[in-house]
Amino acid sequence: MGVAVTRWQGIYCGPPPAPDELLLRWNLDPFALIVVVALAFAAGRGRAGTTGSVVLAIAFLSPLCALSSALFSARVVHHLLLVAVAAPLLALARPAPRPAGVGLPFALATAALWLWHLPAAYDAALGHMGLYWLMQATLFGSAWAFWRAAFALPHGSGLGWVLLAYLSMGMLGAILTLAPTALYATHASAPLLWGLTPLADQQLGGLIMWMPSGLAYAVWGALLARRAWRATEVAQ
Repeated sequence: MGVAVTRWQGIYCGPPPAPDELLLRWNLDPFALIVVVALAFAAGRGRAGTTGSVVLAIAFLSPLCALSSALFSARVVHHLLLVAVAAPLLALARPAPRPAGVGLPFALATAALWLWHLPAAYDAALGHMGLYWLMQATLFGSAWAFWRAAFALPHGSGLGWVLLAYLSMGMLGAILTLAPTALYATHASAPLLWGLTPLADQQLGGLIMWMPSGLAYAVWGALLARRAWRATEVAQ
């Protein structure tokens, strides 16, 4: 069952699903389909671009989209797929032609990540279609610019920036995990359908940002470390 977006107000992907209807909640919104297809076309036919396009389809078209209407922890997975999986893959698919500064892209990506997880901004974006897509565009776009700049630095020297990006993500996750109360009005009741209190759902999301997200950053850090090792071998 697809979810058509017919108004600006309301949670994207429709109301929070119950567990027994989740697998029926595929998102066939034409705008989301256009966005995913356009990015897939722009990424090209290489392995990185194809994989990144599949990740975007999972994030926006699969039942994960509907689940993220119910659970903050699912929304965290959605955001991680955007900024730590799809964005670096598409950055590898379309590498920067020459090295450029990483500081500004890092600052913009970090600011977008933290801004959209402020309770007021998060709740506003989840309740308005225009703000929702602004959230997605700024999270993904700034992350893509950061990864593209980090990968373009010579001899794998972007490794330190990847570590800083993970530390930023992990710090935000730690704050959300250790917060004494649930912060997001959007998820004030829906987690109960899934056997979680709103606070437990928030803590789970924070833990995902704090620890498992490090696996994605470790993969990209290992890629850059390999480049640095090869550059050292060549220099010797």
